[in-house]
Amino acid sequence: MENISILEQAAKSNTKPSAATVVAALLEAEKNAKKNKIRYSFKQLTGNWRLCFITGTKKSRQKAGIVLGAGRYIPEWVAKIQIAYSVEPVAEGEMPSEMGKVENSVLVGAIELTLSGPTKFLVNQNILAFDFTRITVKLLGKTLYQGFIRGGESREAEFFSLSVGKQAFFAYFLVESGIIAARGRGGGLALWGRV
Repeated sequence: MENISILEQAAKSNTKPSAATVVAALLEAEKNAKKNKIRYSFKQLTGNWRLCFITGTKKSRQKAGIVLGAGRYIPEWVAKIQIAYSVEPVAEGEMPSEMGKVENSVLVGAIELTLSGPTKFLVNQNILAFDFTRITVKLLGKTLYQGFIRGGESREAEFFSLSVGKQAFFAYFLVESGIIAARGRGGGLALWGRV
């Protein structure tokens, strides 16, 4: 598919397509996933992913609903932004679930900030709900601080009982071996490339 090759080029190539071309390819991939009722699993998302491209949104009173911003690439020289998904181990005899852990890390110079917490994946909707309940701060690879944030311990305990409507989430519409793309709860689009 042409859209996938455009998005792979946006994530991996030094010669990047224009922001408008990437936004159009993301929208077409999202439309295709809805039309063909493509379903993914949490296991397909596991691994480390570098954030490559994002769009902004503006609420609109027009019938169009969400109006996308121009979109922009995330320059690697400014900051290295990665998201990592991992499956939680299950006890013997249990079925592997669509639950796991997320780590979102930002590396700027010698400082690395990582937010982490629980995830749950709703297969029928390709929605990954998450909550950042813990923080780790490192300087030159040495941990300066690690612990819960903003009532994280209690939020983590109730995470799986809450409805997705009360949680942050990504609605994934493209999951390939080297790229993933989703729409966030706020309406913006994001593209990641596998690390």
